Amino acid sequence: MFVVRQIATRRSLAPLCRRAFSTPPAYAFSSISERASSIAPVIEAGWKDGEAADKITKDFEFMDFSQAWAFMSRVALKAEQMDHHPEWFNVYNRVEVTLTTHDTGGVSEKDVEMAKFMEELTNDLLPQRII
Repeated sequence: MFVVRQIATRRSLAPLCRRAFSTPPAYAFSSISERASSIAPVIEAGWKDGEAADKITKDFEFMDFSQAWAFMSRVALKAEQMDHHPEWFNVYNRVEVTLTTHDTGGVSEKDVEMAKFMEELTNDLLPQRII
């Protein structure tokens, strides 16, 4: 058995790598004010707006690794359903999440929908704290 490798030149990959949209995808924000009003609810829930990098981020802390893994598993199912996958990093009970949409070059409705889903999920997973 052998493996055949195809070595492609930059020129042959260029058409595949180009994001040539004549119009932005439907889930892209049409203005800065639309973006700001759309992400406001997730910002209030503790997400950080990385305007310069056009992303939203949040660090989640769970009771243990098992709970963090359960969160990631449920988010993975939603991500497959949406065809929109988060960037994340996990250590024990912490999950650091970054959401951005590469097709639009920044935050989109897909990111807001995913962030809201994650918030609902953490509300289900984590016990309510009485202050």
